[in-house]
Amino acid sequence: MDMFCFQCEQTAGQKGCIKQGVCGKTPTCAILQDELLDELIKLANCCEITDENIELVTDGLFMTITNVNFDEEMVQNYIQKIKKQTNCDFDFNIRMLWNTNIDIRSLKSLILFGLKGIAAYYHHARVLGYRNSNVEEFFFEALKSIPKNLSKEELFNLVLKTGEINLKCMGLLDEANTKTYGNPSPKKVTTNIEKGPFIVVSGHDLKDLKLLLEQTKDKGINIYTHGEMLPCHGYPELNKYKHLKGNFGTAWQNQQKEFDNIPASILFTTNCIMPVKNSYRDRVFTTSVVGYPDVSHVENDFSPVIKRALKLGGYKENKKMTGINGGDTLTVGFGHNSIITIKDKLTELIKSGEIKHIFLVGGCDGAKTGRNYYTEFVKLTPKNSLVLTLACGKYRFNDINLGEIKGIPRLIDMGQCNDAYSAIKVALELAKTFNCNVNDLPLSMILSWYEQKAVCILLTLLFLGIKNIKLGPTLPAFISPNILAILNEKYKIKAITTPKEDLNEILNK
Repeated sequence: MDMFCFQCEQTAGQKGCIKQGVCGKTPTCAILQDELLDELIKLANCCEITDENIELVTDGLFMTITNVNFDEEMVQNYIQKIKKQTNCDFDFNIRMLWNTNIDIRSLKSLILFGLKGIAAYYHHARVLGYRNSNVEEFFFEALKSIPKNLSKEELFNLVLKTGEINLKCMGLLDEANTKTYGNPSPKKVTTNIEKGPFIVVSGHDLKDLKLLLEQTKDKGINIYTHGEMLPCHGYPELNKYKHLKGNFGTAWQNQQKEFDNIPASILFTTNCIMPVKNSYRDRVFTTSVVGYPDVSHVENDFSPVIKRALKLGGYKENKKMTGINGGDTLTVGFGHNSIITIKDKLTELIKSGEIKHIFLVGGCDGAKTGRNYYTEFVKLTPKNSLVLTLACGKYRFNDINLGEIKGIPRLIDMGQCNDAYSAIKVALELAKTFNCNVNDLPLSMILSWYEQKAVCILLTLLFLGIKNIKLGPTLPAFISPNILAILNEKYKIKAITTPKEDLNEILNK
């Protein structure tokens, strides 16, 4: 094997990438990222929890998430940065883990990949000045567990603790975003692009968008979100900028087609970058933990991004663009605060039977065939049901007009994958209102996954004891048959089948 990686949903043959990453990573980059994990595990075992070490752990783990960093030199430099902090004989090779007992490997993979997802969320909270000692202590605890000879029971308990800590981390990020940028409120966002210079911002980082909006004020440049940045339009401290105009394109996996010869700068703030094509390489910029060979990397000062956008000039005429279902407006901004304000009305509609069911259809999008399942499922949902959604999986259906129920839109976009806390909080509030368990609500979760942030969200749902989740388009390759059987027994997780079959099963229980 030139490499081994099986952390994402699209891994080769649903077994593992061994020659080249399906994501586009070279074997050298994949091996370097394994070495980065080795150094982080060594750091946790040899060093104290300090601000500097927490930053190294957080950003180091984040760099190893699928579709974040493809730059071998950048990863190598980060490895050397960590080595300067460690001075002990501790030695561990993560590649040993891939060849161990498959059940142990499965449980440790759930912990490690979940930890990567937590690191992504914690990175966003930290840059806004928000910290949590429980999260920071767990980074070290979990990394220390990977080399240890722990039992399956001990590891399973640590898997659930990973979900518990992620809940704290997502709550912290929610606090950071809402206190910094205000509570999101519903807003219609156009997908059409105005003529003239513009910049497309992809990724997840609200702070980077805010900095760019400030630096482009009164410069004759329009700003458009892309992918998971779409929900930023709902935040009052971001949508107050008149040159934040709309959303460009659809989900991350379509960028190679949608960015082809685009007459604008493109800024990648976090994950979701794909191999960059030559037709737009000269206008791509990365920042923070994102890296790609032979593209410009910037930090906080976005003047090179601005200069390139002005030179490219944008489209000569207004350009009409639509989603995959033909719509040209998207409604965002339904955070938990917006939903809680209509909780009484929502409760009455559920009690009266005017709302019979709530479907949470969300998660990651991806390029693999079979993801049209989610489009068809949403189209089939009955008119007396609501569809909550979040993360980039919503691009499969978020331009469809599903109508309303007594003034409440049937399709409710709750934000980024980073905003999964909102959906969880709403579910817990409804359970409290109806004095029941979440599993007793007329609520079903139909989830899609692609990378490691989805893993930690799933672990949070397991920690909360939520059952009957339908997951797709395929189940994780790193979960062994025995561990999958345990998850099925305890939580009744099932793989998706067909939209019609799954919907009939849900509604006829």
